[in-house]
Order: sequence, then structure tokens, then C-alpha cells
Amino acid sequence: MKKVGIIGAGAMGSGIAQVAATAGHSVVLFDTKAEALSLSKSKLASVMDRLVEKGRLKSEEAQEIQKRISYADHMEALSESGIIIEAIIENLDVKKGVFSSIESLVSKDCILASNTSSLSIASIASACERSERVLGIHFFNPAPLMPLVEIIPAIQTANEITDEARNIIDSWKKITVLAKDTPGFIVNRVARPFYGEAIRILEEGIADVATIDWAMKEIGGFRMGPFELTDYIGHDVNYVVTETVFKAFFYDPRYKPSFTQKRLVEAVRLGRKSGQGFYDYSPGAVNPKPNTDQALGTEIVNRITAMLINEAIDALFLNIASAKDIDLAMTKGVNYPKGLLAWADEKGLDMVLTQLEELYKNYCEDRYRPSPLLRKMVNEQKTFY
Repeated sequence: MKKVGIIGAGAMGSGIAQVAATAGHSVVLFDTKAEALSLSKSKLASVMDRLVEKGRLKSEEAQEIQKRISYADHMEALSESGIIIEAIIENLDVKKGVFSSIESLVSKDCILASNTSSLSIASIASACERSERVLGIHFFNPAPLMPLVEIIPAIQTANEITDEARNIIDSWKKITVLAKDTPGFIVNRVARPFYGEAIRILEEGIADVATIDWAMKEIGGFRMGPFELTDYIGHDVNYVVTETVFKAFFYDPRYKPSFTQKRLVEAVRLGRKSGQGFYDYSPGAVNPKPNTDQALGTEIVNRITAMLINEAIDALFLNIASAKDIDLAMTKGVNYPKGLLAWADEKGLDMVLTQLEELYKNYCEDRYRPSPLLRKMVNEQKTFY
């Protein structure tokens, strides 16, 4: 089995290291900060103890998993890796610098991958002389628990590298989907309206935070409401992804960030981790109760899901991924109650188109433009499945 190198001992890098070690690989976890490595090692020990307590692992298995991971604060320790996955800060220049440095240390057959959630794989690959061995392998947080992994070849990536990398991740008992190297790939692109349109409804005064979250959970069937989820993710993280996708799509209004979330970031109200976001998490805080009017709730769900479905359809229209992989990505990557294309069939494509056309008529904003593929399929009376 290939030796796995992980760059970055934060939550994501540590999680990927755990997944690889559990699958039987020898792993080198590299970080320049000794304290990050120490924290990663102690957290893994705690995780292993809990899994043993719950009966999910035997004590011997937990010990073997921990023994397979070595911790290094010098990059040279990665030299014998057969595949390296970078999981550091979402900064293109920093990532390119790391890939340029690592290439000279490893063998010519070593696969180099980035765990970026939204940056250009082609641009990262351009930092390497052998760019054909570079691709994106995007895990979701927490990596040991979330089943989905997006595989993203750049235009430079050799087909055999894509196939080999996907086979490796499949062998780790993950569900892989293949995505085109475009901003946000599948999940972070298609999911934007879940947050953006919810905030827009809030800004218009149609419903408050608690009511929108209630509607999306109780009527829409989502595990978390959009405001609960952004508070959980952290507004600093969620807003940066939104802003990155917006800029990367040449300021397409469909992905426009909101001032509401920008102000939360500026006020350092980042959600759960700071104690306040859309909700107040301080001890003894009492948050508002939702308005459980069914008609209002249905209106909210229909508007947000129409936008999500339109985004999924447009991703298919632009060949970002197959219909199967788009639906798989949204159910396994962000726990949506249904695949959006299957949901479109269920709702009726004509109904979705009518909803979007009504929004476009009312607002005269390009964010509500229906996908050409949606119009085409309604005209030809086709469905996705």
C-alpha cells in the first residue's frame, strides 16, 4: 500500500490522516508547528478511546491505527510518500509554494493532491513541473465521518492519475464523485443558495432566522437550517467560500455574498465558536421562537429549493458532473434529504420553472434566471430520471 503524506495538522488534515491509517496505510502527518502536531496526536488518542468505548474498534485496532501515523515538522519526512494530500490554508499562493517545494522531494510517481474546497486545481498544478500528477481530492469535515470525497482533475491531470487516486479513496470506504475544475466544484457551488437565498428572505423581512430554519427542517426535511448550519461552520469560513466563488465566477449575481453575513464577520460574530452568530450561544441565552405558520413555511422552502434545484440543473448543463454524481454529492456531502435533480422530477420541472420565472419577474435580478437546460427539458417534457 502507498505511504500517505498529509500536509497540515489542522482538523481536516488530522481527519484525513485518521481515515488513511484506518484503511491500513502508513501515514506521515507534516506541519511546521510542533504544537499543532502534538494537539493532533492527543485528539486522535481521544477519538480512538471513544471508539473503543463504543465498541466500534477493538483496543488493539485503535493502537495499530495510531502507530501507523508518524508526526513530522520537517518536509523531508514526506519523501517516501506515494500520495500526498495537502490540507492547509485556503490561499492559492501559499498552496502553490508548498506544491513547488514538495515536488523536488518525492519520486516522479508520487500523486500530489490538494484538499481545497474552491480554488483552481489547474492553478495549483501549474506550480509543478510534472503538473499531470496533480489533482484535487476534496474531503468534507469531519473527514472520518463524512462519506463524500470530490475528485477533481485539472486540465493538466493525466487520466491514469485520476483513476488511481479515485481507486485509492474508494478503498478507504469513501463515496467518490468526479467534478470539473470549476469554482466550488459540485457541493460548494450547488449549495450556495441554501445560505444566500435564506439570508435574502431574512433581509426582506419575510421571515426571521428561527422561522426560516424551522421551515427548512420541518417542512423541507433538511437536517439543519441554513442559519444553524452557517453558525456551525463559522461565518468566517462560509463567507470566504461565498466570496471566493462569487469572484471566481466573474461576479455572477447568482453567487453574490450578503452584507448581513459580512457584518457578522466584521463584528467577529462567527457562530458557535465565538459564542454568537445568527443565534446567541452564551450561557442562559434565550433565542426567538419560530413562526410555525405552514403556508409561510412552504413559501420559504419552495423558494430556496427552487434556487438549489436550478443550480444543480445548471451544473449538469455545464458538464460540471453527471446527474448521478450531482445528486450523490448533495445527499452524501451535505446531507440533503433528496438529490436535487430527483427532487426536481418529483416537484415537476414545470413547477420549478414557474417559481423561478415568478421570482425573476418580481425582482428583475439575474440571480433568478432559470437554467437553459431547465427550459429545454420543460419544453421537451423530459425528466432527469
